[in-house]
Amino acid sequence: MPALLACPVAAMPQPSSFRVAIIGGGPAGLMAAEVLGQAGVNVDLYDAMPSVGRKFLLAGVGGMNITHAEDYAAFVSRYAERAGDLRPLLDAFSPDSLREWIHGLGIDTFVGSSGRVFPTDMKAAPLLRAWLKRLRENGVRIHTRQRWLGWDAEGALRLAGPEGESLIEADATLLALGGGSWARLGSDGTWVPLLEARGIAIAPLQPANCGFEVAGWSEHLREKFAGAPLKTVSLALPGEAPRKGEFVLTATGIEGSLVYALSAPIRNTINRDGAATVLLDLLPDRTLAQVASALARPRGSQSMAKHLHRQLKLDGVKAALLRELTDAATFQDPQALAAAIKALPIRLVRPRPLDEAISSAGGVPFEELDEGLMLRRLPGVFCAGEMLDWEAPTGGYLLTACFASGRAAAAGMLRWLRANVPANAPR
Repeated sequence: MPALLACPVAAMPQPSSFRVAIIGGGPAGLMAAEVLGQAGVNVDLYDAMPSVGRKFLLAGVGGMNITHAEDYAAFVSRYAERAGDLRPLLDAFSPDSLREWIHGLGIDTFVGSSGRVFPTDMKAAPLLRAWLKRLRENGVRIHTRQRWLGWDAEGALRLAGPEGESLIEADATLLALGGGSWARLGSDGTWVPLLEARGIAIAPLQPANCGFEVAGWSEHLREKFAGAPLKTVSLALPGEAPRKGEFVLTATGIEGSLVYALSAPIRNTINRDGAATVLLDLLPDRTLAQVASALARPRGSQSMAKHLHRQLKLDGVKAALLRELTDAATFQDPQALAAAIKALPIRLVRPRPLDEAISSAGGVPFEELDEGLMLRRLPGVFCAGEMLDWEAPTGGYLLTACFASGRAAAAGMLRWLRANVPANAPR
């Protein structure tokens, strides 16, 4: 980051003399707009959709998980290999800070039994309405149906709207364009070639928090059990600690919260090896010895299906999946069958398409940015949100880092403006 000017604060250009453009009206862009607007900067925010926050609203349909209340070190660790890059951003705007910010909008929150934090009414819309009201009161101007097309030869921003193309000049620009999932809500990844044309290296966009496909289920399993939930199970990659939760059997494979939590290592394994095997524990609350002992009890004339139900309460989709993935000989050996119940291998061959994923991995690497989230190759252009190269488990982890990166980029922009834009620059 350029060094700040060695002059008294009073001698610096005042924020009100700056004009900035924000491209993208998701959580990161809106948060940056708030910070800049409160500093007195003239802010114009542009979004390609008819309204802002559309993906944010969709994320809240099933209950708006805004952040998490777990131990902070554990929280930061969820960002895996990018934890070190995100830690300074999260230190400046932590999960607790985010909750205080929400409360400042007049929205109460509560902590669920899993440690997830929700607005009291579980909805995203009231939060967004209160937020947009405050933004407009701070002078932020929001322009919808404006698609960013890159820059012209002189460096002006090109925007395409209902009335044709327009050129926008700004002292600084923030790009908060999202990743590549949910194109119908605006995150379509069309910004990738625009930045690559300017020499910015981009990590390929990939599905994150996504379902996965198998080579193919039997017709019986697809017809009878597609859409059925598997509850109180655990999943693990070989050699890794299992995670307990639930997921759904689909016509093509598996999806749901437990799968999403493991989507990064599953995807990375598929990328490396061509496929990934996850181990499903159908009865995580029972030990292998307990399962084997139950199966070894005499079943007399009972069918194996009835035996499984009577001894282990194992039936429905769990029993069907066990049949699908286990050979006949295993069913004749209580010890082998117990081992299969405790570690049923599911071979996954590909993630579901990017546009179906909840979020995306890849994007602008932190190595292309300075500590203020400004592109090193494009002075005055900042990036924030999901378009950066990081990923996290779905829900609160994703949103918290988007909010934090928006605030960090706005702070970096303010420092850069004060150090680099003359007070008497033409506007």
